[in-house]
Amino acid sequence: MTRLLRIDASARSEDSVSRQIADYFAARFSVAPGNAIAIRDLVTAPIPHIANVTIKGYYTPTDQLSVPMKAATALSDLLIHELREADVLLISTPMYNFSIPSALKAWIDQIVRIGQTFSYDGKSFTGMLPGKRAVVVVAYGAGGYTNGGGFAAANFVEPYLRFLLNFLGIADVTFISIEQTTADHATIEANKRKAIAAVDAWFAGPAFARAG
Repeated sequence: MTRLLRIDASARSEDSVSRQIADYFAARFSVAPGNAIAIRDLVTAPIPHIANVTIKGYYTPTDQLSVPMKAATALSDLLIHELREADVLLISTPMYNFSIPSALKAWIDQIVRIGQTFSYDGKSFTGMLPGKRAVVVVAYGAGGYTNGGGFAAANFVEPYLRFLLNFLGIADVTFISIEQTTADHATIEANKRKAIAAVDAWFAGPAFARAG
C-alpha cells in the first residue's frame, strides 16, 4: 500500500485552481488498488500558530516535558506522525503576495522540529524524512513566475518549499505550476490542461513507480 498525505492551503474552497489540480492528482492516485489518502485541509481545520510554550517543548527532552509542554506539542506530534506515515506528500497552494499562505506556514512551523524531522549534530543538519516523494501544486494569479519569466525573481513559493522539503530529507520534489488563474476563462482552461498533463507525466514516470 502506498500512502498519500494531501495538504490543501487555498483559502478558496470553491473555484480554487490549486485544489482542482490536486483533486485530479488524488483521483489518479486512488485508482491503484490499496492506495490510501489522508487529507488535511488547512482552511476548514486551521492549524494554530506555535506559541512560546510550543517552542520550549520542541527543545526539551521528551522525558522532561511538563504537562503544558506536552499539551502544546501534541498537535505537532500528530502532524509529524501523519507526515512520517506518508509515502507521497501532495501540497496544493496558491501564491499569496509572492509567498505561501499563512495557513501553510502554520503547518510548516508545527512539522519542522528538531529531533523529529531534522537533526543537528553541532556542525550540520540532517533531514529525517528520507525516501519520501513530494508533489507541490502551485497556482499563480498572474503569469511570468515560472520558467525564467519576468516575475521569476518574485516567486518565493517554489524556492522556499523546495529548500524546506530538501532540508527535511525529501529530495524528490516535483512542482506542478499553473499561472494566470485570474485571466479569462479560455486561458485558465488551457493552463489547467497543461497542469493536468504534468500530473499525467508524473504518474507515467519513475517517481510513481518507485512510490508504489
